[in-house]
Amino acid sequence: MSGLAMGLVLQAALLVGGADSYEVAMKKAQENGQPLVVLVGADWCPGCVTMKNSTMPAMAKAGQLKNAQYVTVNYDQNPALARQLMRGNSIPQLIVFSKNEKGWHREQITGATSSGAVAGLIKKAAEVAVAEPAAKAETKVAADASLDKSSGN
Repeated sequence: MSGLAMGLVLQAALLVGGADSYEVAMKKAQENGQPLVVLVGADWCPGCVTMKNSTMPAMAKAGQLKNAQYVTVNYDQNPALARQLMRGNSIPQLIVFSKNEKGWHREQITGATSSGAVAGLIKKAAEVAVAEPAAKAETKVAADASLDKSSGN
């Protein structure tokens, strides 16, 4: 295996394995503006295991997580953080945070789901993050235009 291929495999394994702690992934997302994708689950939960060991690795391998920071939070190992992140008590929960000028926008899927649904959730979160600043810019342009009219320019 070439050095580049081995590096990519190792990087994907670290990404999917949640080697970055939540705090590190959050910091990277804040620094680079990428979405933060958090899978909250537990080892005893079949849906969580499927998401952690099949769905998310397949997405990473296909490059669908390359523009996001991905991390897992084990409910049993870090219950305080898991409860802070979760809405409701069901797991798995896949939470996507995306940054916009107002702060962080949150989207979520509860339950085991397909890679297509996860990709759609990430896309939706990214679109909301982009749409909100664009809407504000359009409002500003409209406001500036009305100011020009009222001042006689």
